[in-house]
Order: sequence, then C-alpha cells, then structure tokens
Amino acid sequence: MDNTKLKGRMSGKVQELQQPAGNQNISVTSAPETALAPVDSAYLALKNNALDLIRANLKSQPLSLDLFDVVKSPSGGSTVFEVPGLAGNEAAMELMGIVLDYTTPRAYWDTPDPVEGTPPVCMSQNSIISHDGKACALCPYNDFGSKDGDSNAKACKESVLLFLLRPNNIIPLLVRVPVTSKPRFLKYSTRLLSSLTPISSVVTKITLEKATSKQGKPYALFNFQAVSTLSSEEAAQAKVFGQQFMEIVNAAQMVPELAQAS
Repeated sequence: MDNTKLKGRMSGKVQELQQPAGNQNISVTSAPETALAPVDSAYLALKNNALDLIRANLKSQPLSLDLFDVVKSPSGGSTVFEVPGLAGNEAAMELMGIVLDYTTPRAYWDTPDPVEGTPPVCMSQNSIISHDGKACALCPYNDFGSKDGDSNAKACKESVLLFLLRPNNIIPLLVRVPVTSKPRFLKYSTRLLSSLTPISSVVTKITLEKATSKQGKPYALFNFQAVSTLSSEEAAQAKVFGQQFMEIVNAAQMVPELAQAS
C-alpha cells in the first residue's frame, strides 16, 4: 500500500476518533455468590470447595493472568500443542475441557516485529472499544492492508482467549486462538447458541490442522467440537464456578496481560 495514502486514511480516522463520544461510564455489579452442593463429576473444580480454596490461598490478592498457563498456536503449521506442565512443556494432540468463558482481545504495536512480552501501544479487551474508549471499527489499524501491502493483513492483531477448565485442574488453562481461527470459534459458539446450549455446559475438544497461507507459509488452524454434554447439576455448577472465578480475576489487569507480543 502507498504510504502517503495510508497516512491520509489514518489522519482522517484519527480525526473521527477525536470527536466527542457519548457517556461511556459503565457500572459493573458483581453477581451474588451462589453456593451449590458439590456434584459427582470428573471435574475436580466442580466437586470440591475450589473457590474457597482459591480465595484462601490468594489472601484477597488479584488472580492476574500472568499466573496462568497459556497455550498458543504452534508455529510452522505444527498440529501439536505445547502445554505447560510441572516438568516443562508437554506435547498434546488435543485439548479437552469446559470453556468457562472467553474474551476477544486485540492489540497494536507500532513496530512490525515487537520483542516477545512487549506491551502494545493500543489494546482492547473485546475488539469493540479500545482501552482509552475509542471505537475499534473506526481505527485505521483495523483496516485490511494496514499492516503491509503484501498480506492485506490488519496492523491491529486480533485473537480469542479461552478459559478452558480441564478435569484435574481448578485453574483454567488459557488457550490463545489466533485471528485465522477466530471465525471458526465464533461459528462453533453460534451453533451452540442456536440450540440454546451454553458453551460452559459442554465438553469441548480442540484440535489442530495444517493449512497454508496465500504466501505459501504453513500455519495451524483450530478445530472445535462438542464431544459430550454435562449433566444438569454439572452445568449449573460450571456456570456458577465460571462466573465467580472470573470475578476473582482482576479486571483492571486483564487488558494489558491479554495482549502481549509473541
């Protein structure tokens, strides 16, 4: 893309972003804590006093996301996940668990190749409103081709972050789904929605398949499949556990930690 044209488009959109916006003050009300009896389940978090244990161990400190184990999309088109474990990374052909919740972060770096761990210049937790209250849809870095003229990619990096609860854990595994597989996950969640099925009431299996970009570069595509349905008791417990667990996660720290260069 011609740099002069790109700068012109950016200048125009920056002016749009600078226009006064409506009142964006949001009042957040925490849901009341609900205690459900432990259920007969294969999921450790659903049949023990996991939330009480988490709160006791944290001593009222925030559960920041940098304490979580994270699984990223493998490079080079590999179809094997690398899952953090006590003895180091472990290879896994699939990931299985309950998606307690998910978010759709996006981030922009002003350098084409940021060092891993570098905080972005701009970020959003939901891909709709940036951290400073601007509309992502009006941002020039959200345009196709804003990254470079060859790939037609966006300069602002999108992803989906899943909070995946596995059977033998009470802390969810964070699974970072890249933008190339974001439509697949949204399609999966929409199919569940069409049958009035909460995503937290099914066991989801995540696998990878090899694909090739238009530029001939291999990458991995995510597949999502509902392999079983939780019992009504498990589903109710998973819903409450998910809601109360996400309240423990410090929302003020969530945005910068969701977006890290990798």
